[in-house]
Amino acid sequence: MERSNHSVVSEFVLLGLSKSQNLQILFFVVFSVVYAGIVLGNLLILVTVTFDSRLHTPMYFLLINLSCIDMILASFATPKMIVDFLREQKIISWWGCYSQMFFMHLLGGSEMMLLIAMAIDRYVAICKPLHYMTIMSPRVLIGLLLSSYVVGFLHSSSQMAFMLNLPFCGPNVVDSFFCDLPLVIKLACKDTYILQLLVIADSGLLSLVCFLLLLVSCTVIMYSVRHSTANGSSKAFSTLSAHITVVTLFFAPCVFIDVWPFSRYSVDKILSVFYTIFTPLLNPIIYTLRNQEVKAAIKKIRTRHINRNRLCK
Repeated sequence: MERSNHSVVSEFVLLGLSKSQNLQILFFVVFSVVYAGIVLGNLLILVTVTFDSRLHTPMYFLLINLSCIDMILASFATPKMIVDFLREQKIISWWGCYSQMFFMHLLGGSEMMLLIAMAIDRYVAICKPLHYMTIMSPRVLIGLLLSSYVVGFLHSSSQMAFMLNLPFCGPNVVDSFFCDLPLVIKLACKDTYILQLLVIADSGLLSLVCFLLLLVSCTVIMYSVRHSTANGSSKAFSTLSAHITVVTLFFAPCVFIDVWPFSRYSVDKILSVFYTIFTPLLNPIIYTLRNQEVKAAIKKIRTRHINRNRLCK
C-alpha cells in the first residue's frame, strides 16, 4: 500500500483535550483510573462467563465478544492519550494515525452489528423460548459473530479508501486526542468537501440502518413481553432494559458525531471521550449490575477463591 507521492507530512500533532498543565495532570489521574476500570471490568465478565458453566449460553457468548471489542476500542487511543498528558509535544506518525482511524471504524462498525446480533438473541429468547437453543445454535452464533467483524472490516476499509491518495503537505495539527477521520481529511492539500460528505454518508448510513434495526427489534420484543407471563416479563425486561441502555449509550454519541462531524466546539471532544472511553466502561457495569445471573456467578467464583486460599493456609 503506497502513499501519495505528494504527501510530505510524516507525522501529526495532537492538541489533546486541554492546554492547561493542571488539567492535564488531573486528566492523567482520572483517565488512568477509568482505563484500569475498563480493562478490569471487561476481564471480569470474560473470566466469569468462561469459568461458570451456567453462563455458557448464546447470550453470554455474545456478551464476552462485546467485552473484547470494548477493551480493544478503549485501547486503540486511550493509552497514548494518557501518556500524552505528561508530554509537551503530542506526536503521532502517519501510519500510527492511519491505524487509529482504521481500528476506530473497524471496532465501531463491528460493535454496531454485534448489538444487532444481541437483539436477535433477545428476540428469540423472549418470543420463541422453547426453540431458543435450536435457533441460536453454535453455527448461527459463529455466523452472527463473523458477520459483525466482516461488516466492520468492510466499513473501515471503505472509509480508509478515501485517505489513500490524499496529499498532505501541511498543516499537520489535529484538534483532538486521537486521529479522527473527518479532522484529518480537512488537513489534506486539496478541496475535500465532497470527500467529507462521502465519509459522513458512509458512517451515517451504517449507524442509521443499525439503529433502525435495533429500534424495530426492541419494539417487537417489548410488544411480545406485554403479552407474556408476569415472571417471564420480569426476566425479559431485566435483560432487555440492559440492552436498550447499552444501545442508547452507544448510538447517542454516534448521532451527534455524524450530524456535526466538523464542529469546532469542544462538545466534539467530549462526545469522542464518551464514545471511546466511557461507553466501554459503562457496558460491563450495566450488564453486571442489572443481571442476577452474572452477579451470582461472580459471587460464586469469589467464594470459591476465598475457600481455596483458606485451604492453602
